[in-house]
Amino acid sequence: MTIQNINENIQPQKDILLQHPLYSQIQNINDLHCFLETHVYAVWDFMSLLKALQQKLTCTTTPWFATKNAEIRYLINEIVLAEETDISLDGKRKSHFEMYLEAMQSCGADTAAIESFLEDVTVTKNIFISIKKSNLHPDVKAFLDFTFRVIEEGKPHKIAAAFTFGREDLIPNMFTEILRNFKTNFPETDLSKLIYYFERHIELDADEHGPMAMQMITELCGEDSQKWKEAEEVSVLALEKRIGLWNAIEEHIHEQHLVL
Repeated sequence: MTIQNINENIQPQKDILLQHPLYSQIQNINDLHCFLETHVYAVWDFMSLLKALQQKLTCTTTPWFATKNAEIRYLINEIVLAEETDISLDGKRKSHFEMYLEAMQSCGADTAAIESFLEDVTVTKNIFISIKKSNLHPDVKAFLDFTFRVIEEGKPHKIAAAFTFGREDLIPNMFTEILRNFKTNFPETDLSKLIYYFERHIELDADEHGPMAMQMITELCGEDSQKWKEAEEVSVLALEKRIGLWNAIEEHIHEQHLVL
């Protein structure tokens, strides 16, 4: 099996995501806020997938020892560098999650829920308990739970598959669709930080991180057919969880419209 085989086999799920009705549902500033306030959880847990890969594929403890594959070491460290310490719109070093929170605040979205959730995670010291006791939509809980179950299992090729096919490989196309709506539907709202965030992701993921992540999968699976099979299974599940996340956001937007 190869990267091409996986891409072909997960195309049905990718098509559902790329053609999801959610994009056309974001029609006013309240809809945008609704989207951001749920999507932020995916922005946050993405960083945990990334750091899990760094822990598995490089040496992050002392005394230091060189891990076996220097190419994988380079790939993951390069992605971490950009995701954790990129340059924000105002020229400061920030993680993409911090940039996203700032973008939310600048356009009037509420960050209280995600901040409260993260505070609870620090208190419980158990992400699964925090997910379970939260007031999040069941599909959002399932999305987060899946991410951390894959991380907990600790198999690098599976974590890399969730990271690559569930996130990095998909983000450029999804964000392009969302940006089209942003630019036409909200001309009077200051979305400069938000648009910068999305465009930065499109630039990085399409040109650099996407190809790097694909190479990482190839290196990790090698000639092991079982690993390739498991990578595909995780990729399908990751995309299905993302579809559930999109469904949850669409549901929230519809509920909001009924209230208004």
